[in-house]
Amino acid sequence: MSDREIAPFDPAAAGWLAYGDEGFIGLVGPFWTRQEGDTHLYAFMAESKHHNRRGVVQGGMLMTFADRSMGMTCWYANEKQPQATVQLDMHFIDAVQIGEFVECKCKVVRRTRSLVFMSGELVVGPRVVATANGVWKTLGKR
Repeated sequence: MSDREIAPFDPAAAGWLAYGDEGFIGLVGPFWTRQEGDTHLYAFMAESKHHNRRGVVQGGMLMTFADRSMGMTCWYANEKQPQATVQLDMHFIDAVQIGEFVECKCKVVRRTRSLVFMSGELVVGPRVVATANGVWKTLGKR
């Protein structure tokens, strides 16, 4: 565990809206979202269900969160077309403590006719905890 003091934080009071779904995200969420201009922001509150044997957030949870956040950013940038993650690379930089609020800052790096290249930075306040790069394939309209 860490000696860091974790200040209580209420995402709803700070303008975040909870969202989930009936699938896997429903098990690990809720995730939070808010919009600033044309940008959709994503976050989650690290809960005890996210911990690993060391008592910090499991790396797989951070990967799940990055995949969903970057995928949603891609989806909006790609006119809400169906898509699939084809590659996701993750670099873990610092541990996330239970009780911390993790945000993902996502960016579309490049778009081709069928692929979208993304980058993401997971942060707790000013502290970078992970970075990610990924590729999403546009599947076409159903």
